[in-house]
Amino acid sequence: MILVGTILVFSSIMFLYKLDKIVAPIILNAADMEMKNRTTEIINTTVLENCEKNFVYDDIINIDKDESGNINMIKADTIKLNKLACDVALESQNKLKEFGVNGVKLPASYIFKNNIISFFGPSIKVKMQPIGYTETKYISDFTSAGINQTNHKISMEVTTNIRIIIPLNSKDIEVKKQVPISETIIVGKVPESSINMEIGQTTFKTRYFPSNFKLKSKLK
Repeated sequence: MILVGTILVFSSIMFLYKLDKIVAPIILNAADMEMKNRTTEIINTTVLENCEKNFVYDDIINIDKDESGNINMIKADTIKLNKLACDVALESQNKLKEFGVNGVKLPASYIFKNNIISFFGPSIKVKMQPIGYTETKYISDFTSAGINQTNHKISMEVTTNIRIIIPLNSKDIEVKKQVPISETIIVGKVPESSINMEIGQTTFKTRYFPSNFKLKSKLK
């Protein structure tokens, strides 16, 4: 009986060891791809929904011209930009938190790339939670669009960190998504020295805390 018990204990230890060293990395790799895709979808949808409602180029970007129609200065309303960035960061974290609690079930056939086991293989429950900061910032690009015409493209970049959780293991990853939110043709000569765009330095960070903590934010 003692020998049988010893064998069972040893077998259990070896099973857990193989599960942790061989199977867990395979599951985590599959979960990594799935959660990155889901996180990117959430970020993309959140940015587009908020910008569709609250981003109007002429209300946020002020173009000052002289009497000849030449552009003297291009300024951004950083207060409105910060408000929009704040809304996107907070809403993204809330949606990621809600999605992460429910998680997803990955079929064994998807994880191990084997259709045969799809008939009897189990599904693995994968959960996720946001960790650290979610950061939103703007990227502003000016490119020539012809004689005295400039194409002004604005994108919002969202960076967040998530923890992928599977049975007996977890993995932290960073997800970064850049979403174009505006593209406008500016008519008039735009000298480089006249472009005073603070939009590139507009950054909002919000940090994730468990539900029993108050949410803190940081503007810079």
